[in-house]
Amino acid sequence: MRSLQDMSLLLLSGFLFLFDREPEYTFIMAFLFGVILCCLGYFTESRRLHCALCLLFLGSAVFLPAFCCFSSAAVYILLREHSRPALIFGLIFYGVSLCRYSDRPFFFSAWSLLMLLTAFFLEHRTEAADLLEQNIRKLRDDSTENSLLLTEKNRALMEKQDYEIYAATLRERNRIAREIHDNVGHLLSRSILMVGAAKTVNQSEAVAPILENLNRSLDQAMTSIRTSVHDLHDESVNLKESAESLVKDFSFCPVSLTYDMGLDIPREVKYCILSILKEGLSNIARHSGASLASVTIREHPAFYQFSIEDNGNGGGASSGGIGLSNMRDRLASLHGTLQIRSEKGFHLFITIPKEQELSL
Repeated sequence: MRSLQDMSLLLLSGFLFLFDREPEYTFIMAFLFGVILCCLGYFTESRRLHCALCLLFLGSAVFLPAFCCFSSAAVYILLREHSRPALIFGLIFYGVSLCRYSDRPFFFSAWSLLMLLTAFFLEHRTEAADLLEQNIRKLRDDSTENSLLLTEKNRALMEKQDYEIYAATLRERNRIAREIHDNVGHLLSRSILMVGAAKTVNQSEAVAPILENLNRSLDQAMTSIRTSVHDLHDESVNLKESAESLVKDFSFCPVSLTYDMGLDIPREVKYCILSILKEGLSNIARHSGASLASVTIREHPAFYQFSIEDNGNGGGASSGGIGLSNMRDRLASLHGTLQIRSEKGFHLFITIPKEQELSL
């Protein structure tokens, strides 16, 4: 935009020569040719074409004085194109045209030289402004890029921190369940045995009801603790670590795991995915003859996705197998779907709707 303004200023300055001469058709033709030169840069990016037309314009100024009135615009274009040979030839043409019309009034030569110097000044100013604008734009882009990178790193750090807290919580639940089972559970079992022994040797009818109530209370406490321990243990299962462990321990062929799940996963979904993963890997080892397999566990807004693929012979895809029947039974309780394809290997694709979808 700045260069267009500069060229427009140089072209309009050529009309000051009308104080020295009468307007004629060559003057109008030179002006229109100059306008074409100035606008050509917005329609084509060919530097050779720009330089050739500018040299043609300056060459015409040697024979037609009217073209000399707008030659500064052509010199400006050559300066903007950064073509040193074309600029040298253009200045030669410009100098020849001034020498050729040296017999004209002093105003003609002085104004021509002033417009030439103005062209150099405007080009230098515009070049510096463009360079400054490029630096500002680059600084802005770098700042935006760094800001985006920092945001992404912060997001990844927060996700990692959340996962570490989640994993630590699951490990603590597992530890608590183990402590309750090993300590409180054993003490209750011992107390139940001691009460049973006391009931056996007791001879007093007054103490018998007390021992019976005590035994019943200890049995209820033992049942409650067992239920709590099982619930804590089930909740402490880390789906990602369990899936990675299964894949790592599978030695029949290399298996790649793609895991993209949130932290709040229902217990039933965890056990369903892990049991199907075990059965799927077992089928690959026993039936497929594959040399490569992949496992994908991914969460979507409305459902969970789980798939197993291999490049084997499609073995284990029979719908009558016990393993596949167990898979369907597990998925039926979760309203999930199972798709099997045996072309170019064994492909198992499972979707499980989320709880909110089931409630609808």
